[in-house]
Amino acid sequence: MNIVVTGHTGFVGQALVNAISEHSLRLVGRRKLPEQTEKFYEKSINPKTDFSDCLESADVVIHAAARVHVMEDAAADPLAAYRVVNVDGTLNLASQAAALGVKRFIFISSIKVNGEGTLPARPYTPFDQTNASDPYGVSKAEAEVGLKQIAADTGMEVVVIRPPLVYGPGVKANFAAMLKFAKKNLPLPLGAIHNCRSMVALDNLVDLIITCIDHPKAANQTFLVSDDRDISTTELLQMMTRAAGKKPWLIPLPMSWFKLVGKLTGKRAIVDRLCGNLQVDIRHTKDTLGWKPPVSVEEGISRCFAASK
Repeated sequence: MNIVVTGHTGFVGQALVNAISEHSLRLVGRRKLPEQTEKFYEKSINPKTDFSDCLESADVVIHAAARVHVMEDAAADPLAAYRVVNVDGTLNLASQAAALGVKRFIFISSIKVNGEGTLPARPYTPFDQTNASDPYGVSKAEAEVGLKQIAADTGMEVVVIRPPLVYGPGVKANFAAMLKFAKKNLPLPLGAIHNCRSMVALDNLVDLIITCIDHPKAANQTFLVSDDRDISTTELLQMMTRAAGKKPWLIPLPMSWFKLVGKLTGKRAIVDRLCGNLQVDIRHTKDTLGWKPPVSVEEGISRCFAASK
């Protein structure tokens, strides 16, 4: 099978390329990693790029490239910057793919299309009305709308996957910082965070993407994905510390204290991620595809440490 992959140098893309190396792969992006031996096309994801050479005779496109979300965007107009790549660039790629007879287009979206957080026992589903609030989430939501229109107009199958936080070997940002804290086993005032958050191990996300390459029931579906087990911030740190071979040392301070500090310091967004809920319901994914996450949360976290040894 001829598969075009964008975002091949990214956290998800590298793992995906390694997992599907038995296929005939064409990597599309601005650079190629030294260890990648697949055919490479140097192109930017924008509304003016000609993708015809890499799309000719391709069967599937897996579009993982994006202008990624950052906490504090320095762009003068962040939404416009996100739209150039995540909306206009995506739809340009998809339109050309449809015109050249590509059968299926798999789009790696984001749970931010659903929103920033959930009420207790009210997880997101793929059938909820979209509620994106930041420029990154809005751009992903707009891309989804455009892709579904292309599918309706051309018959090309579109599959949308919306992951929450993805973790695994080589993860960066806040999750990487938590792994470092777990290794050092410093006393942290995070022993009483009673929230519920969905995450997805990198291996689980890659497994779902692979399932969607040729599963007949994946066509024109939107799938949420997680490890199928929601945990609190406290539980997460406890798992990390045990995976690092240490005994957890967490001080149980009330969540109300953190919320007050967040309000006083202007760091409410960080506190919301630390203490808030974000749950996803993956029953539609499991029932439609007969799929379940092959890796447990504990194993996923252990693999983060195993890769760094």
